[in-house]
Amino acid sequence: MPSMHPLGYHYVYRVSGLFPLEAATVVCVSRFFQRFVFVLAAAIFAALGLGFALGELGLFGVHAGGDQDGAYRQMRVYAEVLKRIQSDYVTEPNINDVTTGALHGLLESLDSDSSYLTPTEYKIYKDRPSTGVAQIGVTVSKRFGYATIVSVVPGSAADHEHLSDGDVIESIGNQSTRELSLAVIRLMLDGKPATPVTISVVRPRKADPDKLTITRTISAVPALAEEQYDGSSILYFKPGALTPERVDEIAAKLKAAGKTHKVLIDLRDCTQGDPSEGLRLANFFINQGTLATLEGQKFARQTFTADPAKFLTGAPIALLVNRGTYGAAELTAAAIEDSKRGDVVGERTFGEGSVQKTIELPDGAALLLTVAKFEGPSGKKIQDDAVIPTVQAGQATEDDFDAVPAPPKGDEPLDKALELLKAKNS
Repeated sequence: MPSMHPLGYHYVYRVSGLFPLEAATVVCVSRFFQRFVFVLAAAIFAALGLGFALGELGLFGVHAGGDQDGAYRQMRVYAEVLKRIQSDYVTEPNINDVTTGALHGLLESLDSDSSYLTPTEYKIYKDRPSTGVAQIGVTVSKRFGYATIVSVVPGSAADHEHLSDGDVIESIGNQSTRELSLAVIRLMLDGKPATPVTISVVRPRKADPDKLTITRTISAVPALAEEQYDGSSILYFKPGALTPERVDEIAAKLKAAGKTHKVLIDLRDCTQGDPSEGLRLANFFINQGTLATLEGQKFARQTFTADPAKFLTGAPIALLVNRGTYGAAELTAAAIEDSKRGDVVGERTFGEGSVQKTIELPDGAALLLTVAKFEGPSGKKIQDDAVIPTVQAGQATEDDFDAVPAPPKGDEPLDKALELLKAKNS
């Protein structure tokens, strides 16, 4: 991963290219403000951890049922840190900027999907259009503090620039993605059709970032790819996205083929789709039992079970996954693997399976807070553990999402999955 680059500039950014300059957020960032944020966040987290530990030991009079007292105590620590920064730091800080930065860091320390949005950011987030939005053709998340490409849409503008899974978007315009929430990063990458966006990308094997200007376009979901192998006994499908229409299309193909054909579904770089569609796809091959569960601290546990009426075939099945397998596709893979219904072949998936709640704050700001996480039938949380293939094959091993990919040699995962299916009886 790239080393941390020092920041220190004044800039104006227009979120997404969708809004007039009057709606832009003017942000001043300097090195000492970043140090404020770091020191403040570190102090808060240290105080929270210390307070919890001492409370558990019964010191300071905090016992079971005393969580509220502990929370108030940490707020006093926070206030004291702010007071010291105001009174003792080398120059007088802008406490609003310091606090905003600390809140960004606090939410991001939970997980990449949880975000703090300032009042201006939240207004833009709420007003974003739902249709007619153009993209550069990537799915992004955050890893190690920076925006990281999860997958690239084939034939998109990003694909034409040879962007690939694992590339790091260090900055958008002049703004480091380390200073942005994931929600704002996604807003800034989207925009009106034919508008440009400039990004700096750190690629494997290159010391310096590449600065690219990419034109946003509206990209269609790639068509369902299908092949037949081993004398037409193995049906291969690559959906590209788990939309309702695409899952319906796979269902129609399976029904037309009958129940004796073996099935290979390629979920590599499949990032789009609703969780319900990922579970529906798994249900085509699983006729009973748990497909997934969803649970949070104050989120009523939900159990998703297979519906026998939606079951289509008991023939052998294998799935292909990689580091770009994300969200709904991971639910499919976890259900198939944990129920021992078939083989999952390839690389460790990305690890995305959660539900966010929007919490509006009195000043017009908002929290996008993760309130529940999906678990596979085995009980492993996809957000925390991802899906580890039963048979690992390809460029990356279980712990090497950030590893430099080796040059591909044919399609090892596909060959391995076909070999496994050929050895099984229909």
